Amino acid sequence: MAKTELAKTQSNVKQKVKDDEPVLKGTLISVLLLGAFLILSWAGVYFLFLDRF
Repeated sequence: MAKTELAKTQSNVKQKVKDDEPVLKGTLISVLLLGAFLILSWAGVYFLFLDRF
């Protein structure tokens, strides 16, 4: 009997942890956009340097 109660408690803890996790899709998209902006900025400056060289 104690084993079934322990199993129920563990499954409830796992369910709570899963429900409390934040959704990070927006974070991923923001980081990718920021990275793309930085790469494009550096590429633009580099090609401007090559053009004026």
